[in-house]
Amino acid sequence: MKESDCGMNNRETNELIEEKIDYTINWLREQVYVSGTQGLVLGVSGGIDSAVVANLIKRAYPNNSLGVILPIKSSEADKTDGLAVVRKADLKSIIINLDDEHKAVFEKTISELIGLELYNEEKKRITDANLRARLRMSTIYAIANQLNYLVVGTDNAAELYTGYFTKYGDGGVDLLPIATLKKYEVNDWAKHLGVPNEIIERKPSAGLWEGQTDEKEMGTTYNYIDALLEGKHIPCDHRDIIERLHKNSKHKRIMPPYPTFD
Repeated sequence: MKESDCGMNNRETNELIEEKIDYTINWLREQVYVSGTQGLVLGVSGGIDSAVVANLIKRAYPNNSLGVILPIKSSEADKTDGLAVVRKADLKSIIINLDDEHKAVFEKTISELIGLELYNEEKKRITDANLRARLRMSTIYAIANQLNYLVVGTDNAAELYTGYFTKYGDGGVDLLPIATLKKYEVNDWAKHLGVPNEIIERKPSAGLWEGQTDEKEMGTTYNYIDALLEGKHIPCDHRDIIERLHKNSKHKRIMPPYPTFD
């Protein structure tokens, strides 16, 4: 598929990008004001989405914004990229290593399930990965409670449509400032905001396990998802994958169901 078939030809001018960035910054300020909170906190992964959001919250609240780097069995590259993001954005940051906490919870959980003969080895990797995301979420909210800040998420339009986030993990946030941006638009904003090239060119990855990438895990590409969201033609096999991901992740985008009584 040609790049122009994937929604990549709709480049916006720098003036329009800056206008949208300014609007988003003012929107963030409004959300803090109406909530009665005092600032914004972000979990920084070192990826392009968190890099863009790091710059947005810094612009919105120069003195009341915080980036939190939360390594859990993470590679040195992830930590290095996370530090590069906060330094370039001039964002105040802290690092909290959760290796021990993750190990304790994970091993205790597995041990109890083995004791009841309920353990499923095939689910080990995804259980491990989602636990990491949920431990990070809990830690970020502990910080937010201390500071009276809102928690800002990094999901873009493609991730929201496919449900490519952990429920009550990286999906557990108060605000989603780039939720309407396709992936190529996130790239455009990153370049406009001066995000380091090594972050922009890095293959999108949630860092869930060694060699993991978003596109490999989803079975499709961000280009195809962007194109589908723009109503463009994409190969049927990729359309099927994307629509299946969307359908199967519906529960992540709505409140939990509950019975009603007339």
